[in-house]
Amino acid sequence: MRELRSGLWHWQALHPGWTPDEWWPQLVSSYAVDDGARLLLFDPLAVPEPLLELAADREPVVVLTAPWHERDAERLVERLGAPVFTPPPDTADDLVRKYAIDRDQIPPGWQSSDAAWLFVEGRGTAHAYAAGDRLPIGVEAFPGRSHNDLVLWVESARAIVAGDALVDFGRGFEIPREVLAHGVTREQVIEDLRPLLELPLELVLPAHGSPTDRAALERALA
Repeated sequence: MRELRSGLWHWQALHPGWTPDEWWPQLVSSYAVDDGARLLLFDPLAVPEPLLELAADREPVVVLTAPWHERDAERLVERLGAPVFTPPPDTADDLVRKYAIDRDQIPPGWQSSDAAWLFVEGRGTAHAYAAGDRLPIGVEAFPGRSHNDLVLWVESARAIVAGDALVDFGRGFEIPREVLAHGVTREQVIEDLRPLLELPLELVLPAHGSPTDRAALERALA
């Protein structure tokens, strides 16, 4: 675990659900922000014990950039009673739109397995959010590469936290070609991300890759 600045931490862990067939690296990043009242845990996996101890003196909150980044969220809800802020899981309509899947191939009543324990089974307090929302935890949601893969502005940290739209898979910080949804171009994603450059941001915190800075974001969007 590394403290990037006072009250802002980064750590990495090996994703237990990873297989060699995945196109993303097994090592993933998580972040924590202490605003004095709340401890915000972004895409958390294997949260270090010192942060879990700090959570006892704060209001812990789990914040996901995408529902499939649930990682250790379920265990943290069980241990800490933390609410979860997350974009909504995919629907059948999303599968058709994102991946050009024939609707006849989708079983009737299909529901995403992403965060099903939260949305289907009701084990935890879910707060679904979308791009344009200002969350009551000091976070603002910006478009990413789809309606449920977002970039989060954390004003108190002067940082953005990115899901899959901005990553470093070993080729440098970029918008990766692997995550573009059906019919969505890199140019369209860049256009949606450009408003981030209007923010007074200093740090860029990707879920895949290490923390970087504004200059890296500017290069990725050039």
